[in-house]
Amino acid sequence: MRVFYRKRVKLKKNNRDQHNDAQHLKPLYSDLEQNLEMLHMLYDDCSDVVFRSFLIAGKTKAQLIYIKGMANIEEMDSNVLTPLMNNAEYSAINAKSLIEQKLSVAEVTKLESFNACIEQLSIGNPILLLENEQQGYALGLAKWEKRSIEEPTGELVVRGPREGFTETVEVNTSLLRRKIRSPQLKMKSLKLGRYTQTTIILAYIEDLANETLLEEMTQRLSRIDIDGILESGYIEELIQDHSYSPFPQVLITERPDTAVSSLLEGRVVLIIDGTPFALIAPTTFFALFQSAEDHYHNFMISTATRWLRYLFCLISLLLPSLYVAIITYHQEMVPTTLLLTMIDSREVVPFPALIEALLMEITFEGLREAGLRLPKQVGAAVSIVGALVIGQAAVDAGLVSDHMVMVVAITGIASFTVPRYNLAIPIRMLRFPIMLLAGTFGLVGIMTGLLAIMTHLSTLRSFGVPYLTPIAPMKGKDMKDTLIRAPLWKLNTRPHFTGDYNEYRQAADQKPDFDKGGEE
Repeated sequence: MRVFYRKRVKLKKNNRDQHNDAQHLKPLYSDLEQNLEMLHMLYDDCSDVVFRSFLIAGKTKAQLIYIKGMANIEEMDSNVLTPLMNNAEYSAINAKSLIEQKLSVAEVTKLESFNACIEQLSIGNPILLLENEQQGYALGLAKWEKRSIEEPTGELVVRGPREGFTETVEVNTSLLRRKIRSPQLKMKSLKLGRYTQTTIILAYIEDLANETLLEEMTQRLSRIDIDGILESGYIEELIQDHSYSPFPQVLITERPDTAVSSLLEGRVVLIIDGTPFALIAPTTFFALFQSAEDHYHNFMISTATRWLRYLFCLISLLLPSLYVAIITYHQEMVPTTLLLTMIDSREVVPFPALIEALLMEITFEGLREAGLRLPKQVGAAVSIVGALVIGQAAVDAGLVSDHMVMVVAITGIASFTVPRYNLAIPIRMLRFPIMLLAGTFGLVGIMTGLLAIMTHLSTLRSFGVPYLTPIAPMKGKDMKDTLIRAPLWKLNTRPHFTGDYNEYRQAADQKPDFDKGGEE
């Protein structure tokens, strides 16, 4: 009986949803009362939806509908209700002309269906319905609370702009327009999510972005059929090429300058309403190591910093495993003096090196996660002080050795040098299986793990682009901004992802040559 009841309720709910969907697509009626009856039914039990009845010049019935907290009530009073209700010239002009001539509203959109009315109300715009008119009007008077533009906390720079994306899609698109002032910057809008109807902006530069890439991105977005989109992570997971890979296949950024530099390279940018994180595709493994300020400093400094990131990424991945392998199987690789010191510090430790390393790494990762979840005022202090206190207490208790605490500390510091958080996470995850291989097979296990990771990376693609490009496959022109950062006057070509592309981004004679040996 209970199963039958559930099936009946589910069938009734499905029929109601199909009925509501059919009603949404209906055109507006010419009868104002029918339109209001339909909207009242759609917004039943919605106390925040306001229906304001009034007469235009005391003659024609009209209805102003808006959502509290999303519409500018002061502007509606002064620019809509006052000129329509107190207009003495109404007898000479019809309602349509009155709206066009007397309303001091910058944006007025004609509506012809209930679906269009719902869409405009959902973004905060009031709608105006008139008697004997089979169309309505959406008034651009949306107003809601939004966060101001601030510096993104996840992508701090020493030199560069201090502005970041916000949760409002209009603000984010304006930040891109401020930097790219050409009409060739295109922004296509679409809605995703059955209930949330989240606005997604597909941004690209015409003649720079490849048509095949645009078609593929549009096709992948159009296949998404989900009840709601709350953050860019929903989109990222639904459009990536390889769902079971821990490595990010879409670049994530909060910085408008990073998004603009990607647009100028021929990539596409997705801006999602409700989140400050934009998605950039395609991306490569080496692009994830590039910081926003790499092109703001001298090329030699940027190259040295980039190599430092690669080095510390390897340290973050391999240092605990190397320690475990050497202590367990390859003691002959350690200088005798250091080996004696290590043996002395491990004399009171009851666990093998593998268990010791796993215990300390899991503890450190737990402290790092706790520091992220705690309030900002205490989070950093708890994570740092907690690591020091627990590490020292573990050494005093004889649970771990001094050298293991040092190895874990260096590994933790090294993991912070990876500029992309979504790349640092899989590196931290892979550290544990490599430690298990090192504790079981020594250096052979480490090499096996590295070969497995490299094999996996070589099979990945981001929107058809090989993940390890421009090294595998080798592309000499694109190497100038991969392992090194060449001078700006040498970066005269764009990266070649796929298909036809606009190759040259600047003139060939950009090299500065102002030193003439003292000649005037």
